[in-house]
Amino acid sequence: MDKEKFGTMLVLLTAIGSGMAIIVNRFFVLKVDPIIFTAIRAVLIGFVFLIISRRVPDKGKPVSTSKLVFLGLTGGGLAFWLFFVGLKATTGGRAAFIHKTLPIWAAIMAYFFLKEKITEIQIKSIGLAIVGLAIMQYDKISMSVRWGDMLVLVATLVWALESTLAKKFMSLGETNWRISFGRMFFGSLFLFGVAALQGKLSLILELQPIQWIYILVSTLMLMWYVLTWYWGLKYISLTKATGLLLFSPIVSLVLGMVFLSEQILPMQIIGSTLILVGLYYLSKTKSERMLSELS
Repeated sequence: MDKEKFGTMLVLLTAIGSGMAIIVNRFFVLKVDPIIFTAIRAVLIGFVFLIISRRVPDKGKPVSTSKLVFLGLTGGGLAFWLFFVGLKATTGGRAAFIHKTLPIWAAIMAYFFLKEKITEIQIKSIGLAIVGLAIMQYDKISMSVRWGDMLVLVATLVWALESTLAKKFMSLGETNWRISFGRMFFGSLFLFGVAALQGKLSLILELQPIQWIYILVSTLMLMWYVLTWYWGLKYISLTKATGLLLFSPIVSLVLGMVFLSEQILPMQIIGSTLILVGLYYLSKTKSERMLSELS
């Protein structure tokens, strides 16, 4: 399998894992503070990738630790905090849709900062998938704008920046293992800091055994996401990779029907079809190499 196909397969696994996680989390209705919940998962995964990065032969050129710290503080910390604060001031459906606009912002950043050549078919494919997503979630989106929407949008922009930096660092020779470590570990430090300022660290000691099981299961799901995402991003363009993530809502829709007996509406079928058509053509495109890789 060539690198293009391998990277595409890994990112599709990322989308599948993301779609599964949404359904799995519905089975766990236990209330765990989102900051504490995310921080614990992040630090656990950070240590796992620290061990992996030290055991896997490193043939690359590591970037400075300060760059990994910045990567973690932004994408692994700040973005999550902004998202959670924004989520309290808007609806889950609106937040989910805004977050799914990530491919648009990532493509813009990839064009200007990574010098990726974005082809016409990629633009049309991602555009068709976004339209399909809007149709699929039409009943959860309204035209009114809430201040929480703005925070979720800023969080999405920060995640797009983090992915751009991760791709840039890997093009310079950094490994996806150290990228994964930096993003999760240093992000967890940011979130634990927020929890400390809010006086929530004591909540860790109050977690019940069943809640720890929930956290561990969710941690495994998130580790799947992080592992496949940065590994796949190493081999394909950022524009293509973020576009393929739009497969996740379809996974959630199908699993919701199978395991939760949720009804699939005609508009969801139409939207899903448009997403699948767009992603089919996107998956067939070749990733343009960045100028930094050509020099």
